[in-house]
This record gives sequence, C-alpha cells and structure tokens, in this order.
Amino acid sequence: MEKIAIIDLGSNTARLVIANIMDGGYFMVVDELKEPVRLAQDMEIDGYLRPLRMAQTIKTLRTFRTLYESHKVDKVFAYGTAAVRRAKNQKTFIDDVQTACGIKLTVISQEEEAAFVYQGVINSMEVPKGLIVDIGGGSVKMIYYNRRVMIAQDTLPFGAVTLTEKFANYTHPEERALAIEKYVGEHLAKLPWLADLDPETQLIGVGGSIRNLGKISRKIKKYPLDMAHNYRIPFDEFETIYDTIKPLDLDKTARIKGLSSARADIFPAALSVIAAIKNYSYNGFDPNEIIISGAGLREGAMFRYALPTVAEKPISDILGHSIYTLLHHFNMNIAHAEHVFDLSMQLFRQLKVLHKLPRSYVKVLRVASMLHDIGSSFKFYDHHKHSMYFILNSNLYGIPQKDLVLAAIVAGLHYKDGLESLDMAKYLTMLTEEDLEAAKKLGVIVRIAECFDRSCGGVITGLTCDVLGDSVILKTKTAGDCTLEIKDAMEALPEFRRAFRKNLEIL
Repeated sequence: MEKIAIIDLGSNTARLVIANIMDGGYFMVVDELKEPVRLAQDMEIDGYLRPLRMAQTIKTLRTFRTLYESHKVDKVFAYGTAAVRRAKNQKTFIDDVQTACGIKLTVISQEEEAAFVYQGVINSMEVPKGLIVDIGGGSVKMIYYNRRVMIAQDTLPFGAVTLTEKFANYTHPEERALAIEKYVGEHLAKLPWLADLDPETQLIGVGGSIRNLGKISRKIKKYPLDMAHNYRIPFDEFETIYDTIKPLDLDKTARIKGLSSARADIFPAALSVIAAIKNYSYNGFDPNEIIISGAGLREGAMFRYALPTVAEKPISDILGHSIYTLLHHFNMNIAHAEHVFDLSMQLFRQLKVLHKLPRSYVKVLRVASMLHDIGSSFKFYDHHKHSMYFILNSNLYGIPQKDLVLAAIVAGLHYKDGLESLDMAKYLTMLTEEDLEAAKKLGVIVRIAECFDRSCGGVITGLTCDVLGDSVILKTKTAGDCTLEIKDAMEALPEFRRAFRKNLEIL
C-alpha cells in the first residue's frame, strides 16, 4: 500500500488530501486540510500575484508539508490552477514555493484541469449526460459529456473571487448580481458547443461555493443527512435562496446559516454564475435541478493514480468499485460478502411474486448485503447497528442519497432487531411507506442469505422457492454439511412471516 498527498492550489482555497492507495485500484482519504489563501485577489489590476497573497500561500503550503510529512507519504503531487496559470510572475512564485517549502508546484493547463475534474465526477456519479460547472475563485470550468464521453470543455476567465472584485463598484447588491449575470451570459455566448447540449443533460455543480449552497439548502430543509455528494437542489429552491441573498449586504450575508465565513463575500457572485447558466438560452437544455458533486479535481487525481486506466475509460461499475474500496479498506471477508450478495439476489428473484419490488431496489440490496458485516471491523457485538452507521456515513459513490439511507436500514434489519430499535427516526422523512415496507422485506432477505453462509464456506450454492398457499418452500442446493446454516436460518422464520405474510419452510 502506498500513501500519497495531493495539493490543489486554487485561486481562493488551497487544499491538501492524503490518501492510502490500495492494490486493485482503490483509494481511501485518511486526512485533509484546507485554507483560504485568496491567491487571485487583486490580480485583475495587472495580472500579477500580490506579495501578501503569495506569502500567505507559502505559509499555508509549509503547514501542508508538516502534515503530509507526519503521515510519511510516498509521493506528493502539487497542482496550481487558474491563478498561477495566468500570473505574469508565475515563475517567481513557483521558485519561491520550491525554495521556501520544498514543494514542486506543477501548473496544469485548462485541458488537464478539466480532465481531472471530469474524471472525479464521471467515476463517482451515475449521471449519463452532464454539464459539469466547476466554480473556482479565478475561473469557471464547463465540461459537457454524453454517454460518459467528454464532448467539449472550456474555461471562463473569471471566478467567484475575480467577479466579486470586478463588480465591487456597484453599491447595490442586487444591481451587482444582475450585472454579473449579464457579464457571464456574454461569455457563455462565445461557447458554440452549448447550443448542441442534449436536452436530457443534467447540471452538475463542483467546487466550494456549490458545496456551500448545498449546505445552506440542507439547513433550510432540516435535511437529516449531512452529505454533499449527490445532493440535489431543485431550481425553484435555488431561485428562492438566490433571491433571498441577492439584495443582502455582506454583514447580512455572513449571518446565513450554513455559509462559511471565509466565503461570504464571494458567495453571491458564485450564485450569479449559476443563475446565468440556468437562464442562458439553450437549444432545449433546461435542467430542473443542480446535482452537487463532492468529487472534483483532487478525486480525479486520486482515481488516475490508483487506477490509471480511467484516463482512457471511466469505471464501468461505480457503485461496485466504491463498495470494494470499503471492503478492502476494512479488510473484510470479500468472498463471504460476495456470496451473501449472490444468495440475496437469488432470494430476491425467487420471491419476486411476493415482494413485487421494482429492480431499482437491487442497488439497495447490493449495498446492504455486501456491507452487512462491515460494522464488525469496529466491534462484533451489535455489528448490524455499526454496519448501518458505516453505510450511512460512507459517502458511497454511484447511489442516490435516499437509497443509501435505505441500504443502511436494511443492513441494520439483517439481525434480530426491528426498525424501532435502530434509532433512525430522523431519516424516515426521506423515505416513503413503500420504502419502509421494502426495507423490512430486504432486511429478511439479507438475514437469511447471511445465515446461509454462516460458516463462510459457501456450502449452500443455490436456492429455489415455491409458493404454495400460505407457505414458501425454500430448497437449498449444497456442496457440504450445511447444518449450521439451516439452524441459523430457522431463527429468521418469524421475521419472514411478518414481512411476507407467509410461513417459510427450509428444506
């Protein structure tokens, strides 16, 4: 296993992530640090990085070095983006960083930056057609892909910091917002490929301001899950937030719950960029929501290092890759996890005439069955509850947030406890009654599947179910002594009867 550090030196914020790289193309972040540096501040005057901003950045990078050296990383990758790329004193700054910090800063091109962002998004989200908008401090990257192939990309020469400075002379915040919208719209008109967007394209937001928008939305709605990745904001909700913030001065903006104090002054400009993109005249493209991606440049760099093939072809099974990342990280019994999933799927198909659940629940079943034991890496006793917590806070890629909550509940239900004992009441607002009924049935399926591999030897290889009147006759195909497995499964009969309203007989 290797350990790497990635530094993303943006125009507004410097970020460090430290990740373990595991065999098989998996990685896990083990530490991170971020600091506002405002490197792009006042660059609009003459194109030079300011001495004070450079000094602050170098101080931050020294702190980063202290942290990653304490982790004994094997390799360090430091990337400079828009501000450094455009700076007339770029070489001086890079030399100063090397001398003062011992960090070799690589200035990546617009195309390289777009590729990193694209790879971070495409390998972490199940969105087949997307327009990625990454709002940074000194630039806005726009990337269009269709069927998981990048079609076009451009970088607009401004960001939340530089727009805030450029339009600082407007005394009325609302007039400033409208002026920024108009200015952004004029630049959008110079991107001819925007006219060719597929009408089914979805809007994906990347960057600190976008994540902060999601945090505000969750605060307003009292959303129970504090997770940025794959969080969705309908545009009518965005417009309510924007219309509320648009007329506010800085003092009032800074008081908004969920808004970072370090971002309060530039946040309105970022919202104006989103509004301009939404309101621009496209050929049939009219997204009804913003999907927030918690993965961007840094994740793209980690994917590319851990699994170099993503530079040519995205991960085909995003959820599977994310599940196996956790299994490897926690050193779980992967053969057992796979067999429980296989048996769960056999039961799901055999019992379809009873549960009548759509195939969309298969993702939920896959997560719950493969990660049902992951809580035992913390403690065996009550491991079903620990597994539920792990899944709920896993930030798994490739699965909607509602399904993640549902999978956590199913994993919690795979043991003897009922839903009322799992302390999940606050999350139930995300689910329908149909979801809860499905969770109970899926929980029983996972429980029986786990029982059928109790000795972790794969002795029960197949299943067939016959529904006869008030009973389900479950026949097992075996490759050895399955006494323990059958004995364990018999204890699940009461739960099966409650969930499926049928008696279960196991042969």
